[in-house]
Amino acid sequence: MAVLTPPQPAAAPPEPEPAEPPPSSGPKSDPRFVIPGAALTLLAALLLGFAAHLTVLGHIEHAHAQQTGFDELRKELALGTAPVGRLDQNGKQVPTGSPIAVLHIPAIKLREVVFQGTTSGVLTKGPGHLRNTPLPGQPGTSTLLGRQWGYGSPFNHLDELKPGDPITVTTGQGQQHYRVTGLRRAGDPAPAVLQSGQGRLTLITATGGAYTPRGVLRVDAELTGTAQPAPAAGGQIATAERPLEGDPSAWLPVMLWLQALLLAVVAVTWTYRRWGRWQTWIAGVPVLVAIVVALSGAATELLPNLL
Repeated sequence: MAVLTPPQPAAAPPEPEPAEPPPSSGPKSDPRFVIPGAALTLLAALLLGFAAHLTVLGHIEHAHAQQTGFDELRKELALGTAPVGRLDQNGKQVPTGSPIAVLHIPAIKLREVVFQGTTSGVLTKGPGHLRNTPLPGQPGTSTLLGRQWGYGSPFNHLDELKPGDPITVTTGQGQQHYRVTGLRRAGDPAPAVLQSGQGRLTLITATGGAYTPRGVLRVDAELTGTAQPAPAAGGQIATAERPLEGDPSAWLPVMLWLQALLLAVVAVTWTYRRWGRWQTWIAGVPVLVAIVVALSGAATELLPNLL
């Protein structure tokens, strides 16, 4: 006779093991490297802005200054108020950076507005007139400085000029015509002394490789027409207006923009902790970029004016 055994209770299912925390998506940042990392990032941004200002942004700024200067000079020529000397029609000094002439050299396809003054800041706009020399077309030696590589590189091809090439300069006294007589580098003899009533134009730029000026190149041209009446010239110029000199006065805007950058970094750090990453990127990055561009632009004025 079979013996019936009572059914055994089912075994309880094993309790689930506690779930392990998900693996970290990446290594956590070490607080010791946060500040140095931010400093290196800012330094890299400044260097990139500096390089961009000497190349792409500088050329755009130069083109805008040329168009604005041409419009202003054309208006003054039409009204008969264009400068013909160091002083304007009211007896005041012609402001530094004012357009005073248009330089045309067909042999190198150059047509540039010339501005008063030769500091590094003025030469970001285009060629500049050395203020202690007469204007083109007047008796004596008129001197124009221009950059070799940066900010439109207007005088980059001066070394291609040959004796006999024509140069035309339009001023408040009309068109002045010149013929190239020669090129000079360091150690070359100076041209003959001008006789009374004669005029000469000297164009100056840097020599050397790209953005590495090593010396000065001068192109001399003789006035072929009759010299125009000239007011008293001469006077003193600052060291920053001489060839291959930087502008020490640019240190003030550089320091002010550095302070603005420091305040912007502090503000961005605060908003990052309060708002979050994406809100900070959207609101803070345009401000930082604008300050870096302005700071790098001011810093370029510390470099040689013929660069």
